[in-house]
Amino acid sequence: QVQLVESGGGSVQAGGSLRLSCAASGGTLGSSSMAWFRQAPGKEREGVAVIFSDGRTTYADSVKGRFTISQDNAKKILYLQMISLKPEDSAMYYCAAGVPRNSPFSGAAHYWGQGTQVTVSS
Repeated sequence: QVQLVESGGGSVQAGGSLRLSCAASGGTLGSSSMAWFRQAPGKEREGVAVIFSDGRTTYADSVKGRFTISQDNAKKILYLQMISLKPEDSAMYYCAAGVPRNSPFSGAAHYWGQGTQVTVSS
């Protein structure tokens, strides 16, 4: 019964930066793959970045070179550092734990957070 709570969202101008955090509590997460997803109005939820238990990472083509996913295992916090933000990055961002290794962006996960809003203006 792991709980995930996102924070760090907000409104920034294009070209700005934000760092999102996802804190896990309420149980033992163990060794699992964790990911960030996002959903904009009128669009389907899409995978953004995933970090596997061995530390390897995968990113959506739209964010490669701009976003970095990382985690602090001791504090049980997942991060998403976002730079050079674009208006098309505006969305509700969700963290997920326990995504499938072979298809991490499929939308399946053991746990989901409630989301944090990111708005990028031009």
